Amino acid sequence: MKALLSLTFVVLTLLLLINRSANADTRPIASADTRPNVILILTDDQGYGDMSCHGNPWLRTPNLDRLAAESVRLQDYHVDPVCTPTRAALMTGRYSSRVGAWTVTEGRQLLGPDEVTMAQVFSDSGYRTAMFGKWHLGDPWPYAPRYRGFQHVVRHLAGGIDEIGNPIGNDYFDDTYYRNGVPERIEGYCTDVFFRECQRFIGQISDKPFFVYLPLNAMHSPHTVADEYSAPFVAGGHSEVRSKFFGQIINFDQNLGRLLGWLDERKLAENTIVIFMSDNGTAAGAGGHGSDAGFNAGMRAKKGSVYEGGHRVACFVRWPARLPAGRQIAQLTSCRDWLPTLIEWCDLNAPSGIHFDGQSLDPLMDGDADDWSDRTLFIDRQEDRPVLRQPSESRNRFPHYAVLTEKWRLVDGELFNVIDDPGQQHNVAAQHNEIVQTLRSRYEVHFNDVFPNEVPYTRFQLGAAEENPTRFTVRDWHPTKGRVIWKQPQLGDDELAINGFWAVNVVQAGRYSIRLSRFPDDAPAAMRATKATLKIGNQELQKNLDGNETSVTFTLDLPKGPATLQTWLSNKAGVDRGAYFVHVERH
Repeated sequence: MKALLSLTFVVLTLLLLINRSANADTRPIASADTRPNVILILTDDQGYGDMSCHGNPWLRTPNLDRLAAESVRLQDYHVDPVCTPTRAALMTGRYSSRVGAWTVTEGRQLLGPDEVTMAQVFSDSGYRTAMFGKWHLGDPWPYAPRYRGFQHVVRHLAGGIDEIGNPIGNDYFDDTYYRNGVPERIEGYCTDVFFRECQRFIGQISDKPFFVYLPLNAMHSPHTVADEYSAPFVAGGHSEVRSKFFGQIINFDQNLGRLLGWLDERKLAENTIVIFMSDNGTAAGAGGHGSDAGFNAGMRAKKGSVYEGGHRVACFVRWPARLPAGRQIAQLTSCRDWLPTLIEWCDLNAPSGIHFDGQSLDPLMDGDADDWSDRTLFIDRQEDRPVLRQPSESRNRFPHYAVLTEKWRLVDGELFNVIDDPGQQHNVAAQHNEIVQTLRSRYEVHFNDVFPNEVPYTRFQLGAAEENPTRFTVRDWHPTKGRVIWKQPQLGDDELAINGFWAVNVVQAGRYSIRLSRFPDDAPAAMRATKATLKIGNQELQKNLDGNETSVTFTLDLPKGPATLQTWLSNKAGVDRGAYFVHVERH
């Protein structure tokens, strides 16, 4: 009998161990570290009004509505007018113009290599860190997220899944992504993939808390989504573009619901901070005329604008263990506030010598508004090169900008009292000249602070041991003729005669091969060029071609240090364009 009982005990033990092993990736054990987990969700191009909890008459977003009801809601919350600057500011707690990433292409989307990111702070403080989705702050070393504090990454490159720099054929379904730098084809719709990868990471057994950054590419154009999501809106009379845009939101909302339910099932919700926000105002939910005007919650303009509709977005934060559900905060807040806030909430090691432009939201979350003074925030819409002081001028020429206080908005010289006029319809600058001058002076001080002198380039690093070879594309150059392109079909457009240079830095002196092409390696085609020219630093090389080559390679010795790199592909008609793809390898 004892032998039988002993055998039964062994069998039951083995079955228990097998069951635990089978569920190891989905049933996390309680972390020994009691600090909160953090999930930071960032949607792309979703405006304040693109959800039913903010009054949209067509969208039904029950899971966003649930999150809003269970959260503290920041009602006067601001980001930048386009995606890269917001992502840079969010990751650093600093103005995007201060950290080098203030526009979406042209080499100005690279986050300065010396900047400390939110992920680095979490990682250095003992958290597991991961990112799933759209980074848009640089693809090669040292800019890619796997070099910036994220221990696990699944993402696409550039600014969109189907854009230049990504594999040909990516179309939001069953695409090739990069898992820790290695390409991998993953089945499924993009938003489904990123949420699924998020849950898989969270579900890993660990004695450490986690920080997950979930920056989605949806709802960015081309608004690709399964017909089942867009068809109801087409049937309701909406345009095809808006129907697909709304369909992307419905798909996101469903994924959000699954994630929130999953956290409940795993008993993780109580001590997990969930932050939801968008990266700029709506792209396709508003902006038409008449019956196609859409819905923008009464705000003026949309993505790309320095009026309110371009940068005031939704922000919800849920932390059941600490924050009261349903509180609404009216004070002026910003995406730059999250890093100093999370340092305080999660007991993180604050980076030394870093000046944050944001400030901790903790006093507001505790309901102590007396500790929160009226502040001034700045919004601008920069191009490749900021508009700087001209020698013959007595004052700066500014880009499109806005100066924000809780009562006032100065927008390119127009003044609005947003307490009385939230839609910014009545310019009262003529009645308040002193306020206009005060706010303009504040912006001038700010501008000269973030751009104190000649603005340096953020450079592509060549020949580094961490990544060799290095690749960059047409979307990364500083234009000298025409503009950049970013859509794959534009690569074959023979009418385009554009050019630009890349700012580079040679990390190690030595022998290098520089290969130029017009088309990517996964879709090679004849460049139709009869001469190729390469200029890097003070070296210029040329090769004659027969027009059928898919690429051309130059081999040369490069000294260490900064340089500019520019190329020309000339055809027999005398038309030239820059090479759209460059591969640089140190031997």
